[in-house]
Amino acid sequence: MATAHDKQWNMKPNVRLARQLAVRDLPALVYDAVNLEGVAMTLPEVQTILDGITVGGHQVSDQNMAINQAKAWEHIFALVDKGQFRFDKQTALDIHAIAGKEEALEWGKFRSGYVTIAGSDYEPPAPHELDARWHEVQRQVESEEDSYDQAITAFLQMARAQFFWDVNKRTGRFMMNGILLAYGFPMINVPAKRQQEFNALMMDCYISNDMRPMNAFLRSCLQPTIIKNFRIDLSIG
Repeated sequence: MATAHDKQWNMKPNVRLARQLAVRDLPALVYDAVNLEGVAMTLPEVQTILDGITVGGHQVSDQNMAINQAKAWEHIFALVDKGQFRFDKQTALDIHAIAGKEEALEWGKFRSGYVTIAGSDYEPPAPHELDARWHEVQRQVESEEDSYDQAITAFLQMARAQFFWDVNKRTGRFMMNGILLAYGFPMINVPAKRQQEFNALMMDCYISNDMRPMNAFLRSCLQPTIIKNFRIDLSIG
């Protein structure tokens, strides 16, 4: 990873603090992620599932989605702890293999067929173009100086390219937050209550490839109190 640089808030990187906050918020991260996918679960239900207890009234596939979300986060935490998180194809494939298990048509590999995005005339790249597209995205991410611009670009361009049959946005957000945690900055969590705004801006980004509105939206998801803590020198980490 390059040198951490936050141009908007002038936060100071602190890997230990960033990781601690993410681990603390794991149930909420999973709750928001599954609800963004249209799976209506309460936070207590998610906490119960992550404790290994089946919750009545939910399909097994929905509960597996929640479990796989948590496992993907644990994988990212392990990479960050070892200083091994990288924005590269293999890391993305490894995360998708966990997050997309038994949900996507294939998991842990780029799609082998064509896909569309519902509600949009935009056509994602053909399957034979995906490797070249990945290299373009990687160069685009690396060209950004600001760490948040890097992370957000990674998410949006991965989502737009639709590298996988399914679980593209979630995998992209995992990669986005892996970048931020590796730099020592607080991760971005999209609250379920902002689902409509998130979906509308994503659709606009698919069509126009203008990342600025979505960049502003994602930055607005950061809590001001957390930003304040990263702007001071806390005696941890």
